[in-house]
Amino acid sequence: MKKLSLLLLLLSQFVFSQSVEEHAVEILKFQAELNREYRDVRETPLRGVNFKNFKEHPFFAVDFNYRIAAKFKRTENALPFEISTSSGHTKPYVEFGEATFAVDGKNFMLKIYQSVHLVEKPEYKNHLFLPFHDATNGKETCGGGRYLDLEIPSGDTVVLDFNKAYQPYCAYNAYDYSCPIVPTENTLPVAVKAGVRYEDVYFIH
Repeated sequence: MKKLSLLLLLLSQFVFSQSVEEHAVEILKFQAELNREYRDVRETPLRGVNFKNFKEHPFFAVDFNYRIAAKFKRTENALPFEISTSSGHTKPYVEFGEATFAVDGKNFMLKIYQSVHLVEKPEYKNHLFLPFHDATNGKETCGGGRYLDLEIPSGDTVVLDFNKAYQPYCAYNAYDYSCPIVPTENTLPVAVKAGVRYEDVYFIH
């Protein structure tokens, strides 16, 4: 019986380690892809000397405490509404659902949205959008908040991996892009030290 218990313990540790390793690879892939995008003249929001000098994004250290399995609740009978953008215009979105979760023993809720225009493209039919503010904004991350890209969950749980949080294009180029402004309701009163950090040198004033 003791041998069986030890075997089960070792197996569970192996599965957990394997899962952590897979998540780490996933996050490193996200970082590499983001860096590749910003180095590609066809995709980057960077212009001029900022593009020339760009090497890679600064990231917070990967922290699996910020990979959260949140409770997901779909918003029923949601109607399109307009989210203000950095250019003064608006973009149509639908409130797709709510994610509730706990950090350091405190409960939080964030709204998850779906772009009315983007969902018309087949490759984005399952795409969801989660913009958020947190206490790192204006210090370690850009003042306007950050974004998370998600996919429609199959059940009542959605994974929020803040290690994949990124800055909007407008943080790097305010002239060429019109980015959704984070709704006030999506403000976290804690510092989310995960994902992309910010260097003010790239901001075009």
